[in-house]
Amino acid sequence: MSNSPSAKDSATTNASTPLRAEDEKLPLRLQIVYALQHIFTMYAGAVAPALVIGAAAGLANEPAAMGILVSGALLAAGIATLLQTVGHRRVGAQMPIVVACSFVPVSAITSLAAGSNGENLPVAFGASMAAGVFALVMTPFFGQLIRFFPPIVTGTIITVIGVSLMPVAARWIMDGGTRTMEDGSTVAAAPLANLALAGVTLAIILVCSRVLPGIWGRLSVLLGLVAGTLVAVPFGMADFSRVGEADIVFNPASVFYFGAPRFELAAVLTMCVIMLVVLTEGASHIIAVGEITGSKVDAKRISAGLRADVSGSIIGPVFSATPTSSFAQNIGLLALTGIRSRFVVATGGVILLALGLFPVLGGVMAALPTPVLGGAGLVLFGSVAASGVKTLGKVDFTNNLNLVLVATSMGVAVIPLAYPTFYAFLPESVEMIAHSGIIGAALVSVLLNICFNVVGRGPAKATPADIDATEIGSAGPGEAKYTDQAGAAYRGEGPEAVDGAKG
Repeated sequence: MSNSPSAKDSATTNASTPLRAEDEKLPLRLQIVYALQHIFTMYAGAVAPALVIGAAAGLANEPAAMGILVSGALLAAGIATLLQTVGHRRVGAQMPIVVACSFVPVSAITSLAAGSNGENLPVAFGASMAAGVFALVMTPFFGQLIRFFPPIVTGTIITVIGVSLMPVAARWIMDGGTRTMEDGSTVAAAPLANLALAGVTLAIILVCSRVLPGIWGRLSVLLGLVAGTLVAVPFGMADFSRVGEADIVFNPASVFYFGAPRFELAAVLTMCVIMLVVLTEGASHIIAVGEITGSKVDAKRISAGLRADVSGSIIGPVFSATPTSSFAQNIGLLALTGIRSRFVVATGGVILLALGLFPVLGGVMAALPTPVLGGAGLVLFGSVAASGVKTLGKVDFTNNLNLVLVATSMGVAVIPLAYPTFYAFLPESVEMIAHSGIIGAALVSVLLNICFNVVGRGPAKATPADIDATEIGSAGPGEAKYTDQAGAAYRGEGPEAVDGAKG
């Protein structure tokens, strides 16, 4: 296909050719257009936590307060995304990763914030800020997890990430739709109009991907979103009438809008546990992006990336935003377009800041019909799963234990997707962790890989990324330290390789 990642079109021939694929600099006009694809893809997910938490805090009928929450979420996302993409080598993986408010802590924060007029939001923001500091301290230890993620583990996790996102696309298409059954009960269902709109959007994306050359084919998602929205307008499924109600410019007086953070021990401890989950998912996402883009990922890079992830959890409460994490939705866009430049995503971070500073622009983005987003989500999230399958293609399945590892991990991951109440008898804090198929797959695949391929069997041959001698010797304080033997073992080399290197 002409729009495959390997295809080069005339519009990108002037782009620089860097040593690292993620350092490619495209012409500014392309950076802006590709960045808009990322923003369209993640906008609904980025502001949804703010809307849910605002409603729980008793602000559903307070447009000004809800606007503050949405603007704060966008500002935190913009700052954290810029740190992640172009930040300092110790803060930011310098990879094409979008960071925004995470869904993982939403249920806990809604419990903490429950009340009227946002009276308990300072407790939630105080817990988020304290947990962010805790997570920042923990990042060096999570950076060392890279040694436990060979292709069989990363491939399984990436596949699960894609599969786990499919319910998000389904909910976007349903958009709260229900059907009344013969017995009078109601079930969640996608209205026919929503199905049609999602189908039209998906069809446009597929046709554009197939027939349009070069850059236009890579913009198929953006074209599908725009065309799907235009189709929705005459049918009354896209409403831009309330865009003018949003504030034009963010008011600096909105800092700590709901009051100074309050730090309550129980709330802080709860959020600290949740941030461990956020860190685990973040590490998985960084490794997934490394696999998709062909970027080298090591312990230092994971630690730096996680620091950028959790930075939003510390900075965010200043703007009334909740903890941030990397967004899996955008991993699918990387796989689909083949555009690996971190500067494209950095441009997206600038756009997020603009949307936060000018809430009226965010109002335009919010008017995109969710069925249109759902139609695009099907191919985006499917691309993540397909990338995981591609990674698993590197694995030798003649060893039946590898097949058992993938099968068990996938089974554990799919259970909470198929039966959301499966773990309802567990304590609430444990249920929240067990309910994440991504966390379940990560834990099971890592543990089984250690049992099947490490203990008693020597070092695994396949690794997610090579670590050269200079990196092994320059690990930062508190991060992974490797001896010659440990470094060689990590790369799957035998003792003779170490001896030869010394000689």
